[in-house]
Amino acid sequence: MSQDEWTDEENALIVADYFAMLADDIAGRPYNKAAHRRALRSRLNGRTEAAIEFKHRNISAVLRDLGETWIPGYFPAANYQASLIRAVLNWLDQHEDWLELTP
Repeated sequence: MSQDEWTDEENALIVADYFAMLADDIAGRPYNKAAHRRALRSRLNGRTEAAIEFKHRNISAVLRDLGETWIPGYFPAANYQASLIRAVLNWLDQHEDWLELTP
């Protein structure tokens, strides 16, 4: 069973997964969003595939609001948690070369 708010650990996991898909998207490599959602489910606290997909859309919104590239297939969804912004910024801080790789 899941809680309403995502934990920092859950946010870190889903942000890392999102950036893995975004890297594939930018490089023109095929990837399967449904397979990513299914793989994440076992690592998250009872989140549904729909909740995971919506959170991916929230990550797109965070990236859009930061002026960064986002996955076109995950149209930005509003009303994301401040903790999700922190998770995205933490990921970017740990991967400083990322911004040099994006168009």
